[in-house]
Amino acid sequence: MSKFSDVLKSRNFFFLWLGQIVSQVGDRLGQMALIAFVYSRAPGSAYEIAKILSFTIIPVFLIGPIAGAYVDRWDRRKTLFVCDFMRAALVLTIPVFLFYSKNLTWIYLIIFVVFSIGRFFVPAKLSIVPELVEQKDLLIANTLVNTTGMIAAVLGFGVSGVIVEWLGARSGFYLDSLSFLVSGALIFLIAKKYSSQRSNVKIDGREIVNVIRKSILAEVKDGIIYFIKNKEIRFTAWVIFALWAALGSTYVVIIVFVQKTLHSATKDLGLLVMFLGVGLFMGSLVYGRFGQRLSHFKTIFSSLVLSGAMLVIFAVMVHQYSNFIIAAIFAFLLGIAISPIMIATNTIVHNASSSSMLGKIFSSLEIVMHLGFLIFMFVSSILAEKFSPFIILVIVGSAIMFLGLINLAYQRKASWLN
Repeated sequence: MSKFSDVLKSRNFFFLWLGQIVSQVGDRLGQMALIAFVYSRAPGSAYEIAKILSFTIIPVFLIGPIAGAYVDRWDRRKTLFVCDFMRAALVLTIPVFLFYSKNLTWIYLIIFVVFSIGRFFVPAKLSIVPELVEQKDLLIANTLVNTTGMIAAVLGFGVSGVIVEWLGARSGFYLDSLSFLVSGALIFLIAKKYSSQRSNVKIDGREIVNVIRKSILAEVKDGIIYFIKNKEIRFTAWVIFALWAALGSTYVVIIVFVQKTLHSATKDLGLLVMFLGVGLFMGSLVYGRFGQRLSHFKTIFSSLVLSGAMLVIFAVMVHQYSNFIIAAIFAFLLGIAISPIMIATNTIVHNASSSSMLGKIFSSLEIVMHLGFLIFMFVSSILAEKFSPFIILVIVGSAIMFLGLINLAYQRKASWLN
């Protein structure tokens, strides 16, 4: 069996792996810089945060469905480093030309374009791995990409929160641009000899037109038809929608809540996300080890109850004591409580779907989850202009608990959940 160190000895894979660690940290710096930028313009405004973050999500709907069609026809190495260099240049324009501009239209446009380019980068990154390592090393290579990516993202939140708090949002954008540049340079160093003949394949315009025609609405339609026929998939879609709606409801509100209670624009926020991520990671490991014996549906409902309770307790304790250590403890516990939900739902989809439908189902579910997130992020941000973020967090946490309890009671009567 190959060891991690053996896989990392592959020069080409090592450059990709190292570049993604740098890029993950840079992405977190960019997110924190955006939050700090909004804080400097409109302190305590959940709506302004939601508005600027929506431009990072919309590309999922507009670009995601067609990005794969291009990536499969282009040279993946070239796609990756060109995407990184383009993002480095675009992000750099924010602190150099636009940071003090009163008109935010150009900043919104740049953010939208940067994240649209990212929709090409992600599938290219995932697709290139089998071309950089031998077949026997593929599992370990994917494990390295996913695990170290998660660790880099989690630690990156903590580091970026502190850096942006100390150096300011403008420096955060500079560092984010630099991370794209370093990542692109490392990918550029990947030996060209690996490449397949994709770069010589011309894009068939008719195929692209067909892909566009089967864009968002077609994917949703296919997913809905399959949901109607398969009640487990249909139920899982609603669970995912509810979960991401809850995440959207709390995302911008909890940012403002932490800023107001702990009196920090990004430092404490970044560290709390780091503790949340550690909880997610630990909970995933525990559930992966011992969860096979448990009903996936009961696990989901129980996790919803625990997650809602932890969110309520987090809000009450932080609101009452304004203490970072208390907030970090409950952020960690919240991560543990949430972690089994996505693992269990993905497993249900794998078990209930035919192999030929998996791509379509997961594509549809991605649209479902981002739709729930985007809608409820704006709803909660508008409510946060009139109501206390603390009240909204307590209400959302209570609603999540109620949803879990209702379904736990209902599942006893529904034999298909057992």
